[in-house]
Amino acid sequence: MDELREDPVMAELIDEHGPLELEPADNEFRRLVVTIINQSISTASAAAVRERVFDLLEEVTPETVLEADEEALRDAGLGEAKTEYVRNAARAFQERDLTRAGLADESDEAVIDHLTEIRGIGAWTGRMYLIFVLGREDVFPIGDLAVRRGIESLYGEMTREEMHELAERWRPYRSIATRYLWAHYES
Repeated sequence: MDELREDPVMAELIDEHGPLELEPADNEFRRLVVTIINQSISTASAAAVRERVFDLLEEVTPETVLEADEEALRDAGLGEAKTEYVRNAARAFQERDLTRAGLADESDEAVIDHLTEIRGIGAWTGRMYLIFVLGREDVFPIGDLAVRRGIESLYGEMTREEMHELAERWRPYRSIATRYLWAHYES
């Protein structure tokens, strides 16, 4: 990770926040549900919805999601679209091996392609899956608002192309750099 310290701004973040590691989720499906819940809402709202949905399901599995009453899922805060997306993900997990082991030999692009075949899962969710489920170290989720805001607060206003160029400095640890950007943005 010495590559990250070559960027003085990133070195400062590392000193400020200490070591941040990638810890792949124990339960791949549960983490995908979290990512779907997190789509397009604030961190605080997502946490509240997640708590209500997980209380309703008790155990988050494809089976419990598909067995749950759709209206109860919507009432817990998922809404109509996200209820559909979570149920689509549950069916996909039943039909295909989307686990860490099942995707281990796939490229990042192939994993995103597999996931985006599921209605309601886009590239952003695919990149979150690469980082938080598969523990891939070199993913740069430019579609994430907090990443872009973190970069702009630290480096100044930039286009997405300039952000991509900046992130090239962080290879092969762009996922770790992303964690530092999130830590900065949330602090």
